[in-house]
Amino acid sequence: MFYLSRIEHKLPLPPTRLVLPIQEAIQMELEKLFLDKVIANLGLCISVYDIRSIDGGFIFAGDGAPTFTVVFTLIMFRPFVGEIITAKLLSSDDDGLRLTLGFFDDIYVPAHHLPYPNHFVAEQVNSKKGVWFWDFKDQSYPIEDTDVIKFRVQNVSYPPIPVEQPKESKPFAPMLVTGSLDHDGLGPVSWWFAEEVEDE
Repeated sequence: MFYLSRIEHKLPLPPTRLVLPIQEAIQMELEKLFLDKVIANLGLCISVYDIRSIDGGFIFAGDGAPTFTVVFTLIMFRPFVGEIITAKLLSSDDDGLRLTLGFFDDIYVPAHHLPYPNHFVAEQVNSKKGVWFWDFKDQSYPIEDTDVIKFRVQNVSYPPIPVEQPKESKPFAPMLVTGSLDHDGLGPVSWWFAEEVEDE
């Protein structure tokens, strides 16, 4: 789920940072530049782990900021296909579920990856939103917003940045995780805990 990625980057350092020790100034600038940002094929940057080397400090013509060549390591969030992760339900509609890890919200479980057989009960106010149920042995098990949910990673994608985006479309997500609940032991943890109690 978490990886260390070593990166080399040419970093212009604003003159206002030069009052600080160089290591501290560069650390702050790297955090401003990379923290909570998605790097395609690397994942979401969680933290700057360390700074391996700092070279340069040249001031180019027409530029008042010194530029350093910095080699550093980032802590990245990038789940792998087949990984089992625990999340919370963020929203539920007739397309499926949206889950959150707290620091990352773009996890989607489409309806065809939910446990089968199932059914969807829409809200009276908004027919798009509602609650999904897994139908098993003449009982219906709901997926509710209080549930802790285990899901399997099916795919991790990095969509290209759209040139134009319709007003009614969802906010652009630079990294999307597609999950599945259609395996034994997946879904709300309460389902399986309740089944163990019944078996005993």
